[in-house]
Amino acid sequence: MIRFNCDYCEGAHERILRKLAETNLEQTPGYGEDHYCAEAAGIIRSLCGQEDAAVHFLVGGTQANMTVIASALRSHQGVAGAVTAHINVHETGSIEAAGHKVLALPSEDGKITAEQVEELYQAHIRDESFEHTVQPKMVYISNPTELGTIYTRSEMENLYEVCRKYGLYLFVDGARLAYGLAAEGNDLDLKSLAAACDVFYIGGTKAGALFGEAVVILNDELKADFRYHIKQRGGMLAKGRLLGIQFGELLRDGLYFELGAHADRLADKIRCACAKKGYPFLVENTTNQVFPIMPDSLLESWKDKYSYTNQGRVDESHTAIRLCTSWITSGEQVDILVNDILNS
Repeated sequence: MIRFNCDYCEGAHERILRKLAETNLEQTPGYGEDHYCAEAAGIIRSLCGQEDAAVHFLVGGTQANMTVIASALRSHQGVAGAVTAHINVHETGSIEAAGHKVLALPSEDGKITAEQVEELYQAHIRDESFEHTVQPKMVYISNPTELGTIYTRSEMENLYEVCRKYGLYLFVDGARLAYGLAAEGNDLDLKSLAAACDVFYIGGTKAGALFGEAVVILNDELKADFRYHIKQRGGMLAKGRLLGIQFGELLRDGLYFELGAHADRLADKIRCACAKKGYPFLVENTTNQVFPIMPDSLLESWKDKYSYTNQGRVDESHTAIRLCTSWITSGEQVDILVNDILNS
């Protein structure tokens, strides 16, 4: 079975494993107060061009999303995001469990616009009974989105401009950020991203780490007491150095971006094969997630050979699926799949 169902099937990059083994018996302070976390945080600040950014390391994406959102919002406030947003569809109501409503906005490609955010806010304040409804206070986006699409620099800047205009926080989920930054057509980098939001995170779990996300807080209003929220939400890892070591290795010498580019280029090969064969796409994108619409007969023949994500039926004989490459997917694995697509 060749797995294309996600980008975290494997363990970690060998450089990380080697460093973890080399430092295994070192004694360091706990809870992220070690020199490895400090070094990794410094690398992140430098890459972002934000020397006063607060950097915190958490274990996973759901944990990061819930902690950031719960720490930023008061009990009567909610977070707006695309109807397909991860916090709306794939986190088991964790945001709602933390006491905050997800305000879902319509989207066909996984993205939302500055205009939608402005309309949402205006509709709230113009409602005569506004105090009887959840107050929008944060905007959540992911880059790439759940559908593999990416935001341009101008789209990010427009979103942030509207958020600042109305006193909303802009939060960017970067679980797959490596694949977004390496994608064809992308014009964002860490510096421009950091300049266009209040808080974001750099995903490690899906990009070569054993586990881990690096939360980067730019807005001073969100920095105070954040470690209390990490602890309260069960996210303060006693052996915090395990996170610092991993991000230090990933972000040193551009490895993180190389791994993202590797997955994207292999996904491009799958995309090209699907297009050549005439298979349409549920959504067009240039990242590591490919969403072809395939004949059910072909998928039936794949059931013992490939693992993929079922996105839903399109008609009585076709289904949309997701094929996902990763930081460690091999060219040989993709060549096998491409050959089966072209010869189908």
